[in-house]
Amino acid sequence: MNYRTLSALLAFIFLINAGLYPLETAAQNQNEVLLSIGGTPVEKEELVYLLSKGKGAEPSIPGVSREEFEESFELFVNYKLKVREAESLGLDKSDEFLREFASFKETLIAPFLIKNSIEEGELRKAYSRMEEIIRASHILFQFPPNASNEDSLIVLKMALKVKGEIENGGDINELAVQYSDDPSAKTNKGDLGYFTSLQMVQPFEDAAFALQPGKVSDPVLTNFGYHIIQVKDRQPNPGQVRVSHILVRFDPQSPGQEENARRKISDIYTEIQKENTIWEDIVKTFSEDPGTKDNGGTLPWFGVGMMIPEFEMAAFSLTEIGEVSPPLRTQYGYHILRLEAKKPIDSFEEMEESIRSRILRDSRSGMIQSQVVAVQKARYGFKENEASISSLSSVLNDVTKSTFGGVLDSKGLTNTELFVLQGKSYKAADLWRYMQEEEFVPKGKAGTFDTWYERYVASILAQTEEKDLESNNKEYQMLLKEYRDGILLFSLMNQEVWQKGITDSLGQVDFFRKNISDYQWKNRVDAYIVKVIDPTKLETARKTLQGNGYNPSSIQAFESSYKATSPLAFTTESGTFEYEDHPILSKINLDLPYQEVLIDGATYLINLGQKFPSGPRKFEESRGLVIRDYQEFLDKNLTERLRGKYPVQINQTVKEEAFIALNR
Repeated sequence: MNYRTLSALLAFIFLINAGLYPLETAAQNQNEVLLSIGGTPVEKEELVYLLSKGKGAEPSIPGVSREEFEESFELFVNYKLKVREAESLGLDKSDEFLREFASFKETLIAPFLIKNSIEEGELRKAYSRMEEIIRASHILFQFPPNASNEDSLIVLKMALKVKGEIENGGDINELAVQYSDDPSAKTNKGDLGYFTSLQMVQPFEDAAFALQPGKVSDPVLTNFGYHIIQVKDRQPNPGQVRVSHILVRFDPQSPGQEENARRKISDIYTEIQKENTIWEDIVKTFSEDPGTKDNGGTLPWFGVGMMIPEFEMAAFSLTEIGEVSPPLRTQYGYHILRLEAKKPIDSFEEMEESIRSRILRDSRSGMIQSQVVAVQKARYGFKENEASISSLSSVLNDVTKSTFGGVLDSKGLTNTELFVLQGKSYKAADLWRYMQEEEFVPKGKAGTFDTWYERYVASILAQTEEKDLESNNKEYQMLLKEYRDGILLFSLMNQEVWQKGITDSLGQVDFFRKNISDYQWKNRVDAYIVKVIDPTKLETARKTLQGNGYNPSSIQAFESSYKATSPLAFTTESGTFEYEDHPILSKINLDLPYQEVLIDGATYLINLGQKFPSGPRKFEESRGLVIRDYQEFLDKNLTERLRGKYPVQINQTVKEEAFIALNR
């Protein structure tokens, strides 16, 4: 059963009537025992923590009254009794619990990890950059295939030479045509247009955002080669724009076609300037973009760097909604644009998940992981045996995973120390055990040992950080306990109360009979109630309904007729109703079989049928209510039984300290 969503809420079942209160100051001594349940201690901080959960949602609540505290305390005791019983039944050892709790831990631990703070920093940095757009030009110097170190040095020297030319007054765009290995430089002269964060590879982005307009970068190494970058302009991000367009295509290799297209777009532009011209009609008639011509030419929202530069610049130059651009040429043909809407860049909160997804898909994810490992190594005293690692790397990088263990044994390397972490030595044999347990297909050119060793170190450091959090981070400890106990509470309640209440039919019937006084009908009447929404249909309804009384066949005929011809003219309800508290039936004459009444400005047509006096319900008529009440009965009995099974001892002094802590 998947109860991930419910279990967190059920952990606070004892808070249903208690409210949510702020935690201003935690208990001074966190090991003080508030109470014991059958000899199992419960610390004060757990009660204070749980009653303090709602501070963020209700910041104006000043504290907790004595009455509310006492009520919450009793509910807390009942909650802990049920957790104690679940543990006694071994529910915390079940496969289902272990799977669910392990899944919870993966989610709960994430905000506490070193990775989270580093990742958060990258998200904030990316968003900060997104608030600005940059226009830059570049020259790319690629490496030859299978380049040697000497080849790379030659490329670097060439990049530095061209940088010098630019700094001495050379035009980067003209030099791009001459030197750049970027194929697009032949047409755009190295001009990349405007872009913002996460639209270029990370080293390129970092270098560009570090430059002021007019400045030239040192050679920047990316997977494509070396780049020389010159920033032309920086300005605030204008956000997003939505335009519709008309497209006239042509073959760039055919001058005649292009000239015809230019004349056609000019004629269309002239037509648009005329009064009473309907844009959507012009688009449908003339646009050659099959994807948009039937929807007024409307394109999706886009921001800077998402369209080809000339199209983008024309779109963002429009300022008034409905403004139409002059014809512009792109590689796809001639366009006319109309501005439909503009909006500023979204807030960080709105973009956070999108930024996170993009960061984790590019090279930044590897950089973040490297930073995480570096911090973990420093925090937990990681000491690598560099000589051993160098030796093992030379011996084991060229072997396969399947022969790795055999080579270790044959060369007597199993006890070779890899590193020491928190005083514990990790050996090559530990690495081999890890390799056998992991299903991982290495990618890249790194050798077998280097690849697996890096992965093993990251795994051990992650385990060390998790254990450290469980031992030393009080907030994480309490959160983990909260969810653990919530799962156990759900399991016990599902077993002893909820499912039993639904499936125990004999128990339901017995409970119903013993509590029959709670399941009584008030005075009832058969009625068909028609509320008139469209007054022009009133006379038709009156003729159909008047004189028929509560007649199922006439009701069906009326329902079929009005739903087929005027489905919004009426709303109706029919059945047997308790009329004394009914908002309509309580205000009419129950002795008239047909009547019309005006209530709160609305006209109602009512046909009445048989009346029924008050009396006991049948079990079948009350089953839903009985199940609910029977579950409450089972819950109450469970709590009473557990209070007898597990003696509760309360430290009144510590209890008072908890009350004081909640009101500071």
